[in-house]
Amino acid sequence: MSINASMVKELRERTGAGMMECKKALVEAGGNMDEAVELLRKSGQAKADKKASRVAADGRVIIAVDGSKAAIVEINSETDFVAKDENFASFADAVAKLALASGTEDVAKLNEQKLADGRTVETARTDLVAKVGENISVRRVAQVRAADHLGTYLHGGRIGAVVAMQGGDEDLARDIAMHVAASNPACVDERGVPADILERERRIFAEQAAESGKPADIVEKMVNGRIAKFLKEITLLGQPFVKDPDTSVDKLLKKAGATVASFVRFEVGEGIEKKEENFADEVMKQVKGGA
Repeated sequence: MSINASMVKELRERTGAGMMECKKALVEAGGNMDEAVELLRKSGQAKADKKASRVAADGRVIIAVDGSKAAIVEINSETDFVAKDENFASFADAVAKLALASGTEDVAKLNEQKLADGRTVETARTDLVAKVGENISVRRVAQVRAADHLGTYLHGGRIGAVVAMQGGDEDLARDIAMHVAASNPACVDERGVPADILERERRIFAEQAAESGKPADIVEKMVNGRIAKFLKEITLLGQPFVKDPDTSVDKLLKKAGATVASFVRFEVGEGIEKKEENFADEVMKQVKGGA
């Protein structure tokens, strides 16, 4: 069967594959459009498998919101160029909306679910790998629900933060989300600090203080002082508010009669070995510039 231009055009529109790949698949399938689609998808999976070992440390953080609930998702690519591609952006947005609708925080389960076009997330991912030529992965997803106000903040698609707040108002919730994005607290308050981390820091401070040669009671006071400073640095409530460093987040919330129940912060590629770029500093500069 002869393969004409309109057939190649139709297959390209259905799969997004290149013209020569479409023509080759149609020839191999004897002109059968469905078989050609299947061949291209298998080819896409093969390409995805080959690229799976390549480090995908770039990408986007996406937040999908519906009333008092939100889903935040990180989807990785190998380069910033692909992360800005409209095909990647469309895929990321669709996955975030699906994550919100499903309520799952399990990436494996999310990958098995179907998007609006009928493809599973995994099939759409492998199709996208074939189209853009890079490894792509859905890395993580989290869900946040708020009793009163849900604050969200995105910085260039690189850092995303979602805050669940009781009391206060929407503007305050967004400001707190902006603060979380910029200052990267480890937890809401001292109760959220893992005991092993606290013990490790106390041990380090104790060893450092002991070298001063001062009496044991003075050393103890020095250690307690350093622990108190450490807790202020890593907890949301203890940190100075990014838009007004003269007040702490704790004081700001108390003044508004508000409390933060929880927050989630994702930064693209954190924990993955990559070129060092401090996006949190970018957020901080932007916040200070607009304050």
